[in-house]
Amino acid sequence: MTPDLISIRDLSNAAIENLFELAAEFAATPKRRLSLATDAVLTTLFYEPSTRTRMSFEAAMLRLGGQVISMADPGASSAAKGETLADTVRIVESYADIIALRHPREGAAKVAADFADVPVINGGDGAREHPTQTLLDLYTIFQEKGRLAGVTVALCGDLKHGRTVHSLAQGLARFGARVVCIAPPGLELPAGLQAMLATQHGLECIHADSLESLLLAECDVLYVTRIQKERFADPLEFDRVRSSYMVSRDTLTRAREDAIVLHPLPRVDELDFSLDGDPRAAYFRQAAYGVPVRMALIAALLGLKKVDDLHPAADTVTPAPDFHCDNPRCITNAERGIPAATASFSDGALRCAYCEAVQEEVVV
Repeated sequence: MTPDLISIRDLSNAAIENLFELAAEFAATPKRRLSLATDAVLTTLFYEPSTRTRMSFEAAMLRLGGQVISMADPGASSAAKGETLADTVRIVESYADIIALRHPREGAAKVAADFADVPVINGGDGAREHPTQTLLDLYTIFQEKGRLAGVTVALCGDLKHGRTVHSLAQGLARFGARVVCIAPPGLELPAGLQAMLATQHGLECIHADSLESLLLAECDVLYVTRIQKERFADPLEFDRVRSSYMVSRDTLTRAREDAIVLHPLPRVDELDFSLDGDPRAAYFRQAAYGVPVRMALIAALLGLKKVDDLHPAADTVTPAPDFHCDNPRCITNAERGIPAATASFSDGALRCAYCEAVQEEVVV
């Protein structure tokens, strides 16, 4: 079976630790071009804007000695003519050995993996997950703090739409970290994800009403995210919450000297530029770690470097021809030709097999 990375759940803890060791090996010589992937081609299929994710994937492949072909503007591709994602990946797999995909629809990465016979890496699918960002986030915390177990991480911002925090919360829970959530009303971490964290990992998220009420002195990491304008159907709702938080140097007067501030970037107005000179501002170091981490992942998925136990036990997927997903952002509600299916997760919830939204009423 072709190895893919669709969710952070696709990697065991041991595999993540092995990837970190490999990333550290690559990071030791950051400008060196290797000859590991001289016969391999990476395609970056990006249906949404990106700077760090797409360019770090491409830099990673080039550093491994491979080649890159890219689609960064869906308006200039056959997607503008109505071509489905499934058809696109079946064409692209003839040109490339591995695909990195970003797409606005939740569940798109699973569709690509189902239809492609080459490895697919999820570079972000709608508001669902962003597992490679989580890999570099966990790697950053490990490099900066020396451990993951017992670390207290405050997640601040748009926790409803933030795919980075959806993946990161799962990764932190698995390694025994504590998670504190700060979000504007209506943008809290999804209830279904919180239930999964509790049942699968025994993690009960702590909630703070505001940055002011947060006990920063007890936090090792402040992970800030922007309010995601592109996920709001109502512009007025976005305007209501857009400036909910501003982290500045004054904010850090309440933080420990060894705390760090992370952000997946881009920032809008939630991180003041005055922070940039503070040694606790680790977000640019965080972004730079994206290249060695993605080098390690590409090398592992292509079989160029051995990483054991890449795929733990999968969730049970059941074909359900009469099933219709309740989530309007799901890929199955936007494209034809995708076989309907449900997934039974270990938390007991029945979900769409693609976007993983919990279904209120399921017909099978």
